Amino acid sequence: MADQEKQNTPAVSVLGKKPRVSDMILLGLIYLCAIFAVALIAGIILYVAYRGIGVVNWTFLTTAPSFLKGTVGIAGNIINTLLVVALTLLIATPVGVGSAIYLNEYAKEGRFTKIVEFTTETLSGIPSIIYGLFGFMLFGSIWGYCILTGSLTLTIMVLPLITRNTQEALKTVPASYRTGALGMGATKWYMIRTVLLPSAMPGIVTGVILAIGRIVGESAALLFTGGSDNSLLKSVTDLPGKLLSSGGTLTIALYLYMSKAEYDTAFGIALVLIVIVLLINFATKALTAKFDVTRRK
Repeated sequence: MADQEKQNTPAVSVLGKKPRVSDMILLGLIYLCAIFAVALIAGIILYVAYRGIGVVNWTFLTTAPSFLKGTVGIAGNIINTLLVVALTLLIATPVGVGSAIYLNEYAKEGRFTKIVEFTTETLSGIPSIIYGLFGFMLFGSIWGYCILTGSLTLTIMVLPLITRNTQEALKTVPASYRTGALGMGATKWYMIRTVLLPSAMPGIVTGVILAIGRIVGESAALLFTGGSDNSLLKSVTDLPGKLLSSGGTLTIALYLYMSKAEYDTAFGIALVLIVIVLLINFATKALTAKFDVTRRK
């Protein structure tokens, strides 16, 4: 009889259970936090756009400030910002990705790898103004205030970010990918280049995007290293000289205009900064999608 009753009793499924009140409350809090985060970001962007949209025009974006012509432009600052971002990533990305590959794929687990990982984590928490002071004493004593000095300083600052994100991305690649490639006769470097890196590309790009955000938004370190000149680049052939001359980025210009209480211009620069960061992020993601093997059919 007992066995017959057990057979007649319907099985209780987890999906069939009635949700508890505590679960509903926690789910509501999660949605509330998500909505708050999105609303906060949207509110900041909309407020900056509201305050700065009246200043942003073609003249503002394509000219340099001139007291004689009575113009307020940020073209030189935009060029300096793009140069700093490009030069910093050109140095930091290969070094950061290469360091992560060595630590994750070649180095043996031991005291050395633990020290390197602890060092990179510590470097990521150092205030940026200390990086600026260090960059001024190390690189500034050689090249002075210039874009190259600022880029080298920012390279040291974002290197831990790229390295740690690349390490975590490589760890997410299944071990079967490695053993399968090696079992088919591929060399270790060929396996890393054709299997691991394409599979870990989304995580690597996340680190690069975070690095771009920190580079574009950095001001304290560049105050000590990059200078504040906002003159326009005369020609492409003048690029080497531009890298070795003082160059104020958009964040430096924003700081200077805020210190002079020119708030509308400062908000206009802030709006341009937001647009540049969004465009760089979208372009980076679109480029990465072509190399993401997990999305290919």
